[in-house]
Amino acid sequence: MSKKTAKDTPSEENPPADAAVAADGTGDSPAGGAAATAPETGATEDATSGNGAASGDAGAPAVESESASESASASASVTETPRAEQPAAPVLDKAENVLEVRDLVKHFPITQGIVLRRKVGAVQAVDGISLDLRRGETLGIVGESGCGKSTLAKLLIGLERPTSGSIKVRGQDLTELRGGDLLAARRNIQMVFQDPYTSLNPRMTVGDLIGEPFEIHTDVVPRQGRRQRVQELLELVGLNPDHINRYPHQFSGGQRQRIGIARALALEPEVLLCDEPVSALDVSIQAQVINLLEKLQDELGLSYLFIAHDLSVVRHIADKLGVMYLGRMVEYGNAEEIYEAPTHPYTQALLSAVPVPDPKLRGMRDEIVLEGDVPSPANPPSGCRFRTRCWKAEDVCAEETPLLQVRENSRHASACHFAQERDVVHGAA
Repeated sequence: MSKKTAKDTPSEENPPADAAVAADGTGDSPAGGAAATAPETGATEDATSGNGAASGDAGAPAVESESASESASASASVTETPRAEQPAAPVLDKAENVLEVRDLVKHFPITQGIVLRRKVGAVQAVDGISLDLRRGETLGIVGESGCGKSTLAKLLIGLERPTSGSIKVRGQDLTELRGGDLLAARRNIQMVFQDPYTSLNPRMTVGDLIGEPFEIHTDVVPRQGRRQRVQELLELVGLNPDHINRYPHQFSGGQRQRIGIARALALEPEVLLCDEPVSALDVSIQAQVINLLEKLQDELGLSYLFIAHDLSVVRHIADKLGVMYLGRMVEYGNAEEIYEAPTHPYTQALLSAVPVPDPKLRGMRDEIVLEGDVPSPANPPSGCRFRTRCWKAEDVCAEETPLLQVRENSRHASACHFAQERDVVHGAA
């Protein structure tokens, strides 16, 4: 499925300065599938029956009363290695950037000893990521588990403090702010979490959950108008405003994610970080949530950093794409260009694993099977971090770190000494 045409981007993207390593806590490998879009429904969701409560089961997908015409199918101790110096990322138009990240680093120390603890190494979770996000734009971040996608999101939202680097939201560097200044600046960047079951406090009503940001940022909405604002947010995400006094367990999985989206929108942010927002949902509900995010982006001018394993979902929603491996960005640029002609061997291997819906093309696809295990982020390989699993690897790959830049005969940036466009579906190199 092709992504939306309403948000076309320039044919050649300016690459970020370098890439980062991030320790990601999930355990799934990237998977792709065909994303089907379900039509937006004006009707509100209601998962209650009899006594007005539909219990949510974390072990099985909950049933939504929302109708969708189509379903979305998913398919030890070491010393730190110094990073190669890389140039700063060129910017298309700084006036339009709502989020600018430069050389973002997060190293988690490895220590030994009980009484006298000493540092013996570090997990290089994020190690030099740079990226830009413009107003109304969606940047997709993909990569297998452990590559640092979620750690990157936590750094951007402030749940983790970076080791070094800068995070600017509307020109304000969040890494230099403290106290009330930081609190105020963080209003412009909010997060939609992966699991709608555990990201909502089961002891709080929906009204309290969505209205909690107003208790922290008291100047956003007057106290007497907060209930009405919460009801407006519920209606905005397609839920019944009258359900404001219900608890999370009385909603289905898709409805709970809508509640999480409403909470993220409460402070009217400009940037939403979506950390795999549909991966925990039943496949029949994923397209509805994706369509809701697209609708909100068109209406509110939101910018998304969208993290996912499902490559087809990212293709549908993203304008730009960043591919991460072992904490570094290995390919970056226009999403459609990368999907049509990937240049980095790792990206090519990822795309070759995506199921092809057309039976006539299945026999023509170029299947790439990677050998070996992913190296430890505590002891990454020298030079190119993908070289231990790459069929193109030569001596130069161990000696020099490839820069993330536009290569000859390529339209987007790639961190590979031997980058070459390849049509993975038809097997043309």
